Amino acid sequence: MRIYLMGRVMIETHDEVLESSVFPGRQGRLLFAYLASGSRRAERDELASLLWPDILPDAWEVSLHALVSKLRKVLARTGLNGSESLRGAQGCYELRLPDASWVDMREAMTSLDRAEGSLAHGNPGAALADAVVSSTILHRSFLRGESGPWVERKRRQLHEWEMRAFDAASAAWLGVGNPMAARHAAQHVVDLAPFRESAYARLMECHLAAGNRAEAIRVYSEVRELLAESMGVSPTPEVEDLYLRALG
Repeated sequence: MRIYLMGRVMIETHDEVLESSVFPGRQGRLLFAYLASGSRRAERDELASLLWPDILPDAWEVSLHALVSKLRKVLARTGLNGSESLRGAQGCYELRLPDASWVDMREAMTSLDRAEGSLAHGNPGAALADAVVSSTILHRSFLRGESGPWVERKRRQLHEWEMRAFDAASAAWLGVGNPMAARHAAQHVVDLAPFRESAYARLMECHLAAGNRAEAIRVYSEVRELLAESMGVSPTPEVEDLYLRALG
């Protein structure tokens, strides 16, 4: 079983793909994403705050039970026992997926950890595939159109993971001798975090590796001006050293 939480919420089995539209509305998708992305076990009060963050309806327990029942029917379409897969006991609901289940968000984080570990051990070739997998998954949107405290917290976390994944991809591409692909990934990190100096340093490295000293100098000028205007500070010694390399 493959579960997609990034982009459209979907479940894929050997027999079929259950699209986002089969879930019981936006709350059904939100509930499933919450359980599938985290510890998969949550108290009912916790789920009530997730589904009704502003005003808790009087009959929220009845509404939550009805939503869980509909979600169980979706899980039953995958061949699972709905009641066993989404169990309710002692004031909690727990999502139990088959042991071999694949969840894209979890795969992205696992791949990112492996990629960063490979880079730390000086093995960009081993890091590359994991970094590409992680960055590809994390580049997708999460629960588009949804809001609420948990959704916003999760998006901030995913944003940080995405920056790390593209930075790892850039470092890996540089390590295997493809500065153009590395530049593309590094530019994405700059776009995601325009005040992160390390992102500009990586982009300068990519331009230097490609033999484009003029572009490296342009990037330096961009970050120097940004830092001066926004914070009144100069670039870090790392960025200055790359600038001197670009000057030759």
